[in-house]
Amino acid sequence: MKKFINYINNNVLFKVAHLNSATIVTKIIAGILTSKAIAIFIGVEGMALIGNLRNFLSAVQSFAILGFYNGLVKYIAEFKNDVLQLSKTLSTAYYLGFFSTILMSFFCYYNADSINVFLFSSNYNYAYVIKVLALALPFYSLNLFCFSIMNGFSKYRMLLVINIIGQILGLSITLLLIYQNNIDGALVSAVITPSLILLMTLVAIFNQKSLVSSVKITNVSLDILKKFSPFAIMALVSAIALPLISIVIRNYIIDTVGIKQAGYWEAMNRISDYYLMFITSIMTLYILPRFNEIDNKKEFRKEVFNFYKSVIPIFGAGLILIYILRQYVVTLVFSDAFQPVEDLFFWQLLGDFIKVLSVVIAYQFIAKKMFWHFIIIEIFLVVIMYFSSVYLIDAFGVRGAVMGHFVSYLMHYGIILLIFGSSLFGVLHEEEQ
Repeated sequence: MKKFINYINNNVLFKVAHLNSATIVTKIIAGILTSKAIAIFIGVEGMALIGNLRNFLSAVQSFAILGFYNGLVKYIAEFKNDVLQLSKTLSTAYYLGFFSTILMSFFCYYNADSINVFLFSSNYNYAYVIKVLALALPFYSLNLFCFSIMNGFSKYRMLLVINIIGQILGLSITLLLIYQNNIDGALVSAVITPSLILLMTLVAIFNQKSLVSSVKITNVSLDILKKFSPFAIMALVSAIALPLISIVIRNYIIDTVGIKQAGYWEAMNRISDYYLMFITSIMTLYILPRFNEIDNKKEFRKEVFNFYKSVIPIFGAGLILIYILRQYVVTLVFSDAFQPVEDLFFWQLLGDFIKVLSVVIAYQFIAKKMFWHFIIIEIFLVVIMYFSSVYLIDAFGVRGAVMGHFVSYLMHYGIILLIFGSSLFGVLHEEEQ
């Protein structure tokens, strides 16, 4: 733990961590208030429908920006003092993102009815929400492009201010729309709020006039695209496959067990998202940069086990506390109508614990650009998640979905240990000798 703290204190990540924690706290508060409003004004059934839209929105947004975000931040930071390479980086990301976003917008707009049936079944008609999503998507993509520029140039305080104002603005509009229009308001707010802070972001970017003028179609570069490709494909696989499989599983719950049970499962997923934000932030800010620096098995093993010794016990203790207080957590975040969610905590928390153990090591795939390893493992995870969930839902009802979550990540962890076993335990064995 001491090494972890010293590393952050002596690194720019110290500042980022503080600013990022403020953003996460704001997101969690906004998320809890939104969940509370949905629980009170819409109910359990509406929670299931909104869950499907949230997952679809996540997949569509990821495709629209081609998974460029992390790669763009990395190469902006790397080329910020090289005018030509920076121009090529910005131009390639902007124009490719522009075309993919327009393509996805047209796809959503002109297939709104089919998408509506996939997300909400033929019993509901929210095709207009999909069309609103199509119209809002370009604003979201442009906003994220601007965010990546500020992130690459280390404009962390500006990002913090914009993020917090955006969360407050988005929360206000969401609560107003839910209060006035119930589920219609919740669905519309879900697709428009990610784009609301574009104006503020553009003001920040236009202050950097040299950056705006450096975006030229003539500077689109195949070499830069090749640099982006590993980041893009790995990001797209996880950012699209996992949300889509969640929709398929949720639809299966609706068809076999009922829409209320699907609403309980979505409520459990929301709670999981809230507490995982903290641990995911630590892994992104510390583990990934460290793995990028490490070039030998001994240091890799050392960092993994340091994380296991320092962070995992705190995370595990937090999960135990959440389990003990699950009755109060459900009431705080939702309402008494969601009390059946308490039965889902055990397997969800256990699965999330295994997930973190696994993902910490799996960050090595990204750090070392182990492209095919990452793709195959992600596909394996998605396939196992689907079949285990379906089998267990048939046997245990909605509880089978969280049991499937646990089984999937347990098997994922097993495969990760097989791949990195020699790096982790081989070095340990050598040290003991």
